[in-house]
Amino acid sequence: MQPPAAIRALLQPDLLDQIILPYDRLLAHGRVVRGRATAVTQSEVTLEDGTVYPADYIVLATGSSHSAPFKPAGDSIEDFRKINADVSAKLATAKSVLIVGAGAVGTELAGEIAAAQPDKIITLVSSDMSLFPMYPDKLGAQLKRKLERAGVNVVLGQRAENLQKLDMPYAGSVQLTDGRVINADLVFPVIGSRPNAALARTLPRVTIAPTGRIKTDKWLRPSEHPNVFIAGDIADVGDGMTIVAISRQNPWLIKTLKRALSGHAIEEQKPYTPWKKAPILLPLGPKNGNSWLFATVGDWVTRQMKGKNLFIPKYRKAFGR
Repeated sequence: MQPPAAIRALLQPDLLDQIILPYDRLLAHGRVVRGRATAVTQSEVTLEDGTVYPADYIVLATGSSHSAPFKPAGDSIEDFRKINADVSAKLATAKSVLIVGAGAVGTELAGEIAAAQPDKIITLVSSDMSLFPMYPDKLGAQLKRKLERAGVNVVLGQRAENLQKLDMPYAGSVQLTDGRVINADLVFPVIGSRPNAALARTLPRVTIAPTGRIKTDKWLRPSEHPNVFIAGDIADVGDGMTIVAISRQNPWLIKTLKRALSGHAIEEQKPYTPWKKAPILLPLGPKNGNSWLFATVGDWVTRQMKGKNLFIPKYRKAFGR
């Protein structure tokens, strides 16, 4: 499943058929095996059914989980479709929507709903005093202004005290730290991704960051095994848990592993360098938004780079569709 388009799929359910991508055409050489890995050593991976796959080099990229319906909670695509359909139907009939959490998912969700269903009462709550405070002030200020112009009530510097669920939207009320109570037909708890690091934690002598991500050395290796690497959301290397991070890590891994397979020691190769401050693309529906690409840019650039098609053609091509 292609996550960047999962938010808009709530408003356009027909998008699901474009973003659920089978692996059958992914590899021109090699094969994709469906199974759950339960153990990793320096020379093999063992699956739940007992099958063992030997390897010279191993990369763990087990990703992260998020509140429904933005990522599948399990292995069943049908379950994911059902959850998406259920939440989409509830959203269609809801008159008021409360989104708790104003990271990329929460902000984009507010923008998508406002663009597609502008008659709703939409509230976006953030515990920070500004949107995206880790970026230049201009980015957050412009996003806030555009959201408010679209009818979104942006509440900053407030935490939700009594979320009834963390994994699923629900109808109810939320009390903020200042005592205010907000009632909504649909409350989205969007308070961040959680790294799926259980498998990596089984490696010897790993160090777990407070976020639950796994520390690595300069070559993305998390343990005493010199040929086991991790990447993506589980890797605590300074990158955010975003597709932009993988767009930097993947080319480095590919180049490094190719050289290793041709006989060059890992330690002799250039270490991985994370983003100093990663670019971020934040569409607010298909037409508007802001991004930070080493400078704050607005609607046109954001629309062309992400908002217009949410990377769907790119990923369909990569999966041979």
